[in-house]
Amino acid sequence: MRLWVLLGVLLLLLQGALPHVIGQPAKSKRPKEPGENKIRPVNKKVKPKNAKMKERESVDSSLKSQSILTQVMDKGHFQKLAATISLAAGQSIELRCKGSNVTWSYPSYLDTFKDSRLSIKQLDRHSLLILANSTAADTGEYSCWLQLCNGNKCRKDETRTGSTYIFFTDKEELFVPTPSYFEIVYLNPDKPAVIPCRVTAPSAKVTLHREFPAEEIETDGTDIFYDAKKGFVFQHPTSDHKGIVYCKAESQGAPQISIKYHLLYVEVPKGPPSTTIGVSSGAAGVRVVCTVLGEPDVDVSFRWQYPGQESGRPVIIQNFWRLINRGIGHTTRISKSVLLVEDFEDTDGGNYVCIAQNLQGETTVATKVELK
Repeated sequence: MRLWVLLGVLLLLLQGALPHVIGQPAKSKRPKEPGENKIRPVNKKVKPKNAKMKERESVDSSLKSQSILTQVMDKGHFQKLAATISLAAGQSIELRCKGSNVTWSYPSYLDTFKDSRLSIKQLDRHSLLILANSTAADTGEYSCWLQLCNGNKCRKDETRTGSTYIFFTDKEELFVPTPSYFEIVYLNPDKPAVIPCRVTAPSAKVTLHREFPAEEIETDGTDIFYDAKKGFVFQHPTSDHKGIVYCKAESQGAPQISIKYHLLYVEVPKGPPSTTIGVSSGAAGVRVVCTVLGEPDVDVSFRWQYPGQESGRPVIIQNFWRLINRGIGHTTRISKSVLLVEDFEDTDGGNYVCIAQNLQGETTVATKVELK
């Protein structure tokens, strides 16, 4: 009897009728809940999303000035421009600047000579600058920016700009050509002076030389140094630097010589024009002379007030200037305005007023002229 009972129990177990065997752990057959048994990391370090966005924004802002300016490549491809690029002279280049109101800057001589090789097209969403058949003289900075306009007033958007300096290399022209063969450089004691012997190949080795006595001028990299985009820079010019100099460049071939530069030392007071007035008479008539001594590179303009002005009395006014050496290596610009009254009459008698003006202000001087 017991044998039959045991056999019945074993049969039931084999058929799965019993839920479990006593003393054995049960295995659940229920379906898993969503997310059950997934590994949940503990103390996981998660980077804040806003921090990542800030980091990205800072990177974007640093590149933003370059992002609006690209070079148009073949088949409609665009390439972001580095701070400096080098192209072989003779190549054409097309620059693209994003924006609906774009202003461009480029080497000024292209405007001076109204070069037909340069063209600018403003489209709906971008502007194109195209320079065909480039030459060594085209070497320089090319930049663009967006204009923000309110009515008739416009200003530069400082956050949306782009620029690049392009070297148009030419082994026959290591120095960027200039329209003259001789230039004057003024040495002011309170600001750096630049000898603008720029090169077309950034790898060229450039040295500075004095014509008399014939010698190479040492550069220390601090007070005197060379910048391929500018030329030789004198940080603190003195009267010892005056004279005639030239630059020499070498790059995989025979050295080349630049044009000559006459360095003139300047030391005159800054501010409104230092003005004097004087009168002289002779066979030609009465001459009233207004004289200004100032910096060589500062322009002076003149205005006159005189007794016969309202009545339309005829006068002749001539303006001119020249450079003078004051004897101690200092160079000054003397500017003059001469008012001539050829047929002086009683109605011409009275006060003659000269107003001289420069960027720092204006000075008024006067003298009284009477018929004797």
